[in-house]
Amino acid sequence: MHIVVGSSVERMGELAAKAGAEAIKRALDQKGEVSIILATGASQFAMLDQLVKMDVDWSKVTCFHLDEYVGIPETHPASFRKYLRERFVSKVGTLKAFHFINPDKDPQRECDRLGRLISGVSIDVAFLGIGENGHLAFNDPPADFKTTASYIVVGLDHDCRMQQLGEGWFPTFDDVPIQAISMTISQIMKSKTIIAAVPDKRKAVAVKNAVEGPISVMCPSSIMQEHADCTLFLDTASATLLKKKPKVQ
Repeated sequence: MHIVVGSSVERMGELAAKAGAEAIKRALDQKGEVSIILATGASQFAMLDQLVKMDVDWSKVTCFHLDEYVGIPETHPASFRKYLRERFVSKVGTLKAFHFINPDKDPQRECDRLGRLISGVSIDVAFLGIGENGHLAFNDPPADFKTTASYIVVGLDHDCRMQQLGEGWFPTFDDVPIQAISMTISQIMKSKTIIAAVPDKRKAVAVKNAVEGPISVMCPSSIMQEHADCTLFLDTASATLLKKKPKVQ
């Protein structure tokens, strides 16, 4: 796992977006088309703001949605479908395809549908974040590292739901959904390149555990230590607790 620290959240986003765009363009040069994964949440604001400005032929890019709540409509302010349409799709123009998660009717059937879509697809770049509880996507601890499914229905733990409340997505704790559809750890780890953008001091403990702790289902993001091409983009606040202090860019 390679660590890059930006001097601000905006600088972190710029560095992450640039690295991601370069990986996309390398894959385009090699294959002529690209498949990527996109995360959401407050941690991705700065990265996405820059990624949509990058010189990428988005018409050759297929996007897979990382996770989505069960039990709220796309019109809800916290909907990740809404987030991605507003912050990414509407700004990049024509995409080859975007496979959104739609859990509204039958979440398990939606997992099966998405699994068929991603089966056999080589994911070139995964844009990810890390939760305050160390989760990767909505795989809260203890995460399932062994499932061979690509998408699963998961329960959201107390810390995860508190994070969503704290970020202002929901008015009360009871409004935060208790379930979501999430891409699995095993599917995420198949990605050729991982770009993880993780700003903010409230993520510092999770970052330390992911980078310096043991690989454990209790800190799901620690699995990225085993990935051959993973870069963690931090700001100075989220990097605070690391023993080895990377150079700030």
